[in-house]
Amino acid sequence: MAEEYTKAKIMEMRKKHIGPSCKVFFANDPIKIVRARGQYMFDEKEARYLDCINNVAHVGHSHPEVTKAALKQMELLNTNSRFLHDNLVRYAECLTSTLPEKLSVCYFVNSGSEANDLALRLARQYTGHQDVITLDHAYHGHVTSLIDISPYKFHQLGKDAQKEYIHVAPPPDTYRGKYREDHPDPASAYAKEVDYIIKKAHQNKRQIAAFIAESMQSCGGQIIPPAGYFQKVSEFVHKAGGVFIADEVQVGFGRVGKHFWSFQLQGEDFVPDIVTMGKPIGNGHPMSCVVTTKEIAEAFGATGMEYFNTFGGNPVSCAIGLAVLDIIEKEDLRGNATTVGNYLTELLIEQKQKHPLIGDIRGVGLFVGVDLVKDRLLRTPATAEAQYIIYKLKEKRILLSADGPHRNVLKFKPPMCFNKEDAKLVVDEIDQCLTALEKAIGIQSNAGLHEKNPAKRKVHHENSGSTNTKDEETCSSNLQDSNPNDNACRQSNGLHPESPTVTRKRIRT
Repeated sequence: MAEEYTKAKIMEMRKKHIGPSCKVFFANDPIKIVRARGQYMFDEKEARYLDCINNVAHVGHSHPEVTKAALKQMELLNTNSRFLHDNLVRYAECLTSTLPEKLSVCYFVNSGSEANDLALRLARQYTGHQDVITLDHAYHGHVTSLIDISPYKFHQLGKDAQKEYIHVAPPPDTYRGKYREDHPDPASAYAKEVDYIIKKAHQNKRQIAAFIAESMQSCGGQIIPPAGYFQKVSEFVHKAGGVFIADEVQVGFGRVGKHFWSFQLQGEDFVPDIVTMGKPIGNGHPMSCVVTTKEIAEAFGATGMEYFNTFGGNPVSCAIGLAVLDIIEKEDLRGNATTVGNYLTELLIEQKQKHPLIGDIRGVGLFVGVDLVKDRLLRTPATAEAQYIIYKLKEKRILLSADGPHRNVLKFKPPMCFNKEDAKLVVDEIDQCLTALEKAIGIQSNAGLHEKNPAKRKVHHENSGSTNTKDEETCSSNLQDSNPNDNACRQSNGLHPESPTVTRKRIRT
């Protein structure tokens, strides 16, 4: 039996053999996970952690039906897709049956990054154009072509990192964005920003190949586009000769509950030209897919260049994919996402009435964000406070992450078997953390509660002047030590992206 390494030994070996830009969660005190089942993960001491962030283990960690399907097929055959095999076409048929009819052609690949890279190739070949419109704070993958269209990443490289053929539109954020919840038609207003970009590009003799967007932005801070936005953007993009790419890598496969795909929240009259998917598709097995129309696929094939992917669509991957689709239906995980997601949101809204640090609750199904603020009127991001809460929850053996441009949005995207008891446990712990934190940093009864409709959000806290608890006494000092870099944005190996240094002043009680 192989030697079991201590955490200290693993960290030592990582420094020696793993690239320094590959970071770990909770760098101050990383966790060694040795096994997982359902929505729970276990460390080397058998301590159980509730996983609120792992959208890769979509139907639950180590699901026995997924394991059984993989093992059964692996014992028979695994080879590349140039040989005929039932699993490839069976899975393609089952997968496309969940999509609008015109999305009927599949390309199987191995990761979300690979899927998005291929989607760009398809778009550029079909349109004959080069330029891409992306949303600010977007992240679409780690290969070079995708760093180019991911402001979440390339902004870290300096002001000159944006390529001339990449155009950045404002995200349709109705809480922090240019057009907010009080705007009469934010969908149209944000779409017109895209139209303006297209017109400006044309003035500069540039042509648009594609508009790409996550159907709901994850790294951008759990942003839910207003209904109608994608339809209007699609009209402008199609008129310019481009195509619409919907990135479902983070949010597909029933996570929103009421629909199988997140782009369907926009309405039945919206159908993207290309859909990319990954992460949940294989429940942790490395597989992904691009689905597009027959016309786009034929244009791609017309180049005469054969497209071949050694591992994409292999028999084992497709067996696993079929098992995942089957489990989603048999266990009614979409129904669970709706029921538990609604319950989680209701609990969090109750906390918003109580805690000044909560500025906004937004989400659909089991994709929920809690936007923490220092002042509700100014909507000042509470970055250090969010990181503090993440670490305190980790001490309670609850794994949650914070993301968004300011790292201040608590991000829920757990395995789809997450239940009401789990939701109640997490929210109760968040309540305790916020109570101690607000007392420690001296938030008064009405501080930070300035809003346009205060009657709907009335909060009253009695300041009893009682002795601080241990948690309350350590809140302020721990805030300055919280690591703003710890987040769980699209890192398949449990690493987090780099982030700029955050300077904080010590907060005194």
